Amino acid sequence: MGKSNGRLQVVATPIGNLADLSTRAREALLSADVIAAEDTRHTRVLLTAIGIAKPLVSLHEHNESQRTPQLLVRLAAGETVALVSDAGTPLLSDPGFELVQRAAQAGHDVQVIPGPSAITAALAIAGLPTARFCFEGFLPARAHERRAALAALAREPRTLVLFEAPHRILATLTDMAAEFGAERPAVVARELTKAHETVYRGTLRELLARAQAEENLRRGEITLVVQGAAAAANAVDQTLLRRAVDLLAKELPPGRAAAIAAQLTGATRAAAYALATRGASAAGAAIPGSEDGEPRRGRQ
Repeated sequence: MGKSNGRLQVVATPIGNLADLSTRAREALLSADVIAAEDTRHTRVLLTAIGIAKPLVSLHEHNESQRTPQLLVRLAAGETVALVSDAGTPLLSDPGFELVQRAAQAGHDVQVIPGPSAITAALAIAGLPTARFCFEGFLPARAHERRAALAALAREPRTLVLFEAPHRILATLTDMAAEFGAERPAVVARELTKAHETVYRGTLRELLARAQAEENLRRGEITLVVQGAAAAANAVDQTLLRRAVDLLAKELPPGRAAAIAAQLTGATRAAAYALATRGASAAGAAIPGSEDGEPRRGRQ
């Protein structure tokens, strides 16, 4: 299908400091017939600050499927639509995927106006390896699901970048220390580019202690950068791990046996726990009143 005259511009906006809005981004907003914004109130503040008045329509996670066909009609009529999120680059843990995908499929011109992103900003100042990295967005809010997600990432060799809500940072650092190992280097970057920008560096153990002691670390927009697993982490002696789990499981509940075996062998707690519960299940030794075979009193 040939392209229509419609044009969708994906525009990166500041993550804090308004001076980071590029000249090209300002021109894109100025030339747009309509701006699709994650939060129209937030974007209106930005537009007022730079002296631009444009029609705004909301496009967020709850209405994107309903709003996209309306915007496609405008693109088909030859209009220019600018897509922005509340801060940073759209689609990166923000809405816009469906609109971009369907606009491209319909043959409309889709352009990007690159600029600020908390992901690249945090990586640039973390002082951790950047040759290879992966972005995981927000971890699950539920404790059990969050621990499972972290267990799956424990052996990831690439540097990890994540977002976290300030009221969950303590729980997340606690779970990371348990699943990744307390000595894993990491960075907590908060309020990037804003007046109170602060970067905390250290091991997960050290960052957890600071988060417990310093209320400011638990405020504002937070980006986490965690060093990937060392090659040695992928070389756990499986025979030693199984033997440790077998011996400990004879005397201790699966959760406690797994925690000690993980510390002794360098394995993740999740891997040790999987062995402990597998053995308990095979022996018909599941503990009553437990969740997934692990005593509730062992949960944190």
